[in-house]
Amino acid sequence: MGYSLSRLTLESDHFDEVGSSQTSGKLLHNLEHEVAQLTKLRSAPHERLNQIGPGKRDLPVSVVKMLAGREGNYSGRGRFSSADRCHVLSRYLPVKGPGLVDHMPSRAYVSQFSADGSLFIAAFQDSQIRIYNVDKGWKIQKNIHAKTMRWTVTDTSLSPDQHHLVYASMSPIVHMVNVGSSQIESLANVTEIHEGLDFSSGDDGGYSFGIFSIKFSTDGHELVAGSSDDSIYVYDLEANKPSLRILAHTSDVNTVCFADESGHLIYSGSDDTLCKVWDRRCFKATGRPAGVLTGHLEGITFIDSKGDGRYFISNGKDQAIKLWDIRRMTSKATCIPGQRSSEWDYRWMDYPPQAKDIKHPSDQSIATYRGHSVLRTLIRCYFSPAYSTGQKYIYTGSHDSGVYIYDLVSGARVATLKYHKAPVRDCSWHPYYPMLVSSSWDGAVVRWEFPGKGEAPAPAPAPAPASFSRNRIWRRHFS
Repeated sequence: MGYSLSRLTLESDHFDEVGSSQTSGKLLHNLEHEVAQLTKLRSAPHERLNQIGPGKRDLPVSVVKMLAGREGNYSGRGRFSSADRCHVLSRYLPVKGPGLVDHMPSRAYVSQFSADGSLFIAAFQDSQIRIYNVDKGWKIQKNIHAKTMRWTVTDTSLSPDQHHLVYASMSPIVHMVNVGSSQIESLANVTEIHEGLDFSSGDDGGYSFGIFSIKFSTDGHELVAGSSDDSIYVYDLEANKPSLRILAHTSDVNTVCFADESGHLIYSGSDDTLCKVWDRRCFKATGRPAGVLTGHLEGITFIDSKGDGRYFISNGKDQAIKLWDIRRMTSKATCIPGQRSSEWDYRWMDYPPQAKDIKHPSDQSIATYRGHSVLRTLIRCYFSPAYSTGQKYIYTGSHDSGVYIYDLVSGARVATLKYHKAPVRDCSWHPYYPMLVSSSWDGAVVRWEFPGKGEAPAPAPAPAPASFSRNRIWRRHFS
């Protein structure tokens, strides 16, 4: 079956470049693939904006030229296109700081901005989940005390309408909380009901498996989860029961996500080293994945979709991020005996130095990004936001306490953010503003912003109108 781009938008809305002091100076590759051309189209300015005033016609075009061209209507549109806006905004990487958002006496496992950037969620090992109102100076909107935790809060997901939050643990029971209620302290089934959603079949008894990853569908009607029983589950929220279980892998399913807004395709990654693509439209007839992608030498910790139904990235315990095009997938995995070390365990051992130069002989990925460290925990990676960067960067947490930002096309490391004293498991880039929040096992949640002069939101805590109005002005200024 052929898989094409479910929706192709050549105009995007995000940020573009970084000063030379932040770059590593080493190109890992020069990506010659369709995704490289799409990325350039989404962050390249109109050609006439490069013809303003004297000097070379080189990229990037200065902000002054871009603004002068907009005011002079050089493009003939009277405004910036989304690609013009990305060309300007992607220069301002969030590398200044950090400013402390919160500090807890417990390891932080989850960091997530809401889709509109107005809320931020942080989850901790001591069963606390905090929701901060970004537009009101990072004021705590909801302090959730989770129920029936086993080990930690492994994942959370906010519904598309931002009314409900689900949280998962090493248990088949996922809980859902009403985010919009007026109750700030949300103590499970004491001050508020935390509705339990049972992903088990009911006959396998109690805590038979745990859930590592959970995501809402775009329409908010379903949840998809990856579990320790090697399975993918889809939960129908309207019917209030699981609608599908897929025995997907031969080891823990550490990460799952929907490929795009349609909800038909699901990506999964496992400790069996494989990425798989599942098409729900034909799974019941075939009982098999739509395709398999091989290339990682060790287990996969996280997958992030580009949102177009074609490309995604994965973080692996082989200390690498890989970029994938699902058109390269095959019907069966290519097994290479002897590539993995059965004695190595990422939870307490360093990665063997001799393994760093080993390449999978049947690697189907289109690019690989190295420099960060994936040890001790399921460290996450993401595409940078579409609105402000055109998804031209990839960023990830790291065991060495940093946040790494890579250029998607060149593979160069363009920035490394250092502050934390312990592994950074998760981090999140604001969908519109040049701001990134990282959370660590040291309990700190910190905010990185672009090194501007006064344009950034006031440090937390701040008066409610200030942050909100500046965010609005920022978006309006570059439209």
